Amino acid sequence: MTSPVQSMLSIIIVAYKSRDEIGPCLASLPQAIDGGPIEVIVVDNSPGEGTGEIVRRDFPRVRYVAAPENLGFGRANNLGFRQTSGECVLFLNPDTVSNAEALGHCLRRLQAEPEIGLISPRLVQADGKMDLACRRSIPTLWDGFCRATGLAAAFSGNKVFAGYNLTYLPADGTYGVGAINGAFMMARREVLERVGLFDESFFMYGDDLDLCIRVARTGYRIVYDGRVQMTHLKGLSVGKDYDLMARAIFDANRDVFLKHFNPRHTRVVLWKYQLAFGAWKLLARLRARISGYRRVKPI
Repeated sequence: MTSPVQSMLSIIIVAYKSRDEIGPCLASLPQAIDGGPIEVIVVDNSPGEGTGEIVRRDFPRVRYVAAPENLGFGRANNLGFRQTSGECVLFLNPDTVSNAEALGHCLRRLQAEPEIGLISPRLVQADGKMDLACRRSIPTLWDGFCRATGLAAAFSGNKVFAGYNLTYLPADGTYGVGAINGAFMMARREVLERVGLFDESFFMYGDDLDLCIRVARTGYRIVYDGRVQMTHLKGLSVGKDYDLMARAIFDANRDVFLKHFNPRHTRVVLWKYQLAFGAWKLLARLRARISGYRRVKPI
């Protein structure tokens, strides 16, 4: 009796009210790369909304897991990870459209370069603009100020002002970065088993940054490779959603900084980051209101 072939790549997709996105996302995934099989698992944080019916009806090769409750991003990804066996693992958002070239390129780099801990291709939005969150630094207070006030956008080619989203670097290049986007994070399984999975104390937002920091501190590189690209259908949002999203994002990233950069839990550092992220959040929300909430870009 022959044993089943181990998957070369396991893809984990956490869905939440994703019935409109899940079909195109799954349809864009190849069944194999370089002859190696791919396994795909969808963890549904909103069972009964319609996503499960689409997956079971149209994509029988995809494993569907209905979460018992809304587990959030990190817990649901961890649940999916523990049910996969691939040599490499990709955490992928349901609002992405993939292609075999980008997936294969990133996978081959992980296999050939063991110093890489996490990798992402260039993520491009539906309007053709780059999703800036797919290559980031670990922001300093100055980076936060420049991003919130608009200096980073006004001087996007200047390293002094654009240090967070790294817009002074070539979009079609490849280099080490501080962090990549949780919409696409590919790693070797052994790296995640050594470093640990997502910190489940973060419900949503901040968990991707936290994982990048831990992977880098373990000695691996976080790599952006803009020579290949995928689509991230990062949606527009109306104004009434912006304040809630901005508040959640800034508060989560503040908590990441307090976890990693205030190990002694001193009050001075606590106040510093609370003040910094509070001001960053206030400025971003103010700029959004002035611009009419045209796009949700709090970070």
